[in-house]
Amino acid sequence: MSPILLAEQVLNGLQSGVMLFLMAAGLTLIFGVMGLINLAHGALYMVGAFAAATVAGLTGSFLLALVAALAAAAAAGALVETLVIRRLYARDHLDQVLATFALILIFSEGTRWVFGSFPLYLDVPDALSGTVTLPGGIAYPLYRLALIVIGIAVALGLWWLNSRTRLGIRIRAGENDREMIAALGVDISKLYTLVFALGAGLAGLAGALVGAIQSVQVGMGEPVLILAFVVIVIGGIGSIRGALIGALLVGLTDTLGGVLLPELFRLFIDPASAATAGSAFASMAIYVLMAAVLVWRPTGLFGGRA
Repeated sequence: MSPILLAEQVLNGLQSGVMLFLMAAGLTLIFGVMGLINLAHGALYMVGAFAAATVAGLTGSFLLALVAALAAAAAAGALVETLVIRRLYARDHLDQVLATFALILIFSEGTRWVFGSFPLYLDVPDALSGTVTLPGGIAYPLYRLALIVIGIAVALGLWWLNSRTRLGIRIRAGENDREMIAALGVDISKLYTLVFALGAGLAGLAGALVGAIQSVQVGMGEPVLILAFVVIVIGGIGSIRGALIGALLVGLTDTLGGVLLPELFRLFIDPASAATAGSAFASMAIYVLMAAVLVWRPTGLFGGRA
């Protein structure tokens, strides 16, 4: 494989990783602060994508589409937390799984009823279309490069929010001892709603950004949700830094595995069999990575709970 092709695949892995981070960061915040297993997080990713596609189609503005995605997903998250999730905090994880799985079905069928079963398409904005030449002669799509920059910017913003603001102090305190901060006068219900809306908004933003390079369709959030759970297990539950590192590891492993493993198998078997075997092993690579991390650190790379 040529160095330029390898560099392009590394960039693809980074782009995939930072988009996974947007999904996983909200999920790990919700699980870390609330102790809630939220299977409906992928549905909020889908809500953001459909909101962006709708607004972009009506206004022609990609920026307004991103704002709409963030607002729609955050509003849906706040509504879900207030009406449904709030009743699940004292229940065991099985009840949470069943209730949030039911929300997946409700969101999916509701979206199909409103928009139909056919995919929608969200165009890449003109300002970010085309390619840019990077050092080394690497021609790379400008929009994908912008996704990497946006993901890094969001990661820095979350770091600032979590470590430099009063809200971040309350979020970190809620992860460690929610009863104590409630006794100190913090309104836990409002904090939970805000955290859930923030996580939902991040998922919706990710759905809108990815929707411009994939089709926007019912059920698009479920495959990403599985990868997001892998990310937070690798990075450590409740850790934003762990979500970022875990997402980058998963993105690079998934992308490079799909390219390098078939090449490796070609050294031993015929090209057709190598492609089949390489693709099969590549699909397992992220789960092998997760297992290896858990053997080494059962709480994840940056997890603090035993």
